[in-house]
Amino acid sequence: QVQLVESGGGLVQPGGSLGLSCAASGSIFKINRMGWYRQAPGKQRELVATITSGGPTNYAESVKGRFTISRDNAKNTLYLRMNSLKPGDTAVYYCNAGLPRKSAGMWYVDDYWGQGTQVTVSL
Repeated sequence: QVQLVESGGGLVQPGGSLGLSCAASGSIFKINRMGWYRQAPGKQRELVATITSGGPTNYAESVKGRFTISRDNAKNTLYLRMNSLKPGDTAVYYCNAGLPRKSAGMWYVDDYWGQGTQVTVSL
């Protein structure tokens, strides 16, 4: 089991910056992949960025060059730095952690989610 708690959301003007944090607790040593997802009103939840335990990152095309995902393993914390924010970035942002699990000889990944934090980009 893993518990995730996000913080850092809020209201920011277009072109501004904001940082999100996600504190992880529980079976954190099992976490392989962590990431940020977002869900805007009336839309499906979408991937923003992911980072694996080995360090490789992956970004949605819409945020490449503007957002940076990072993790501090010593602090068990995941971060998302968001620059040059646009109104289209307005959404609830969720922290995600993937834990591999072996069952009956097969590997699975269990997903854990935080409660979400609201990011609003508006004048």
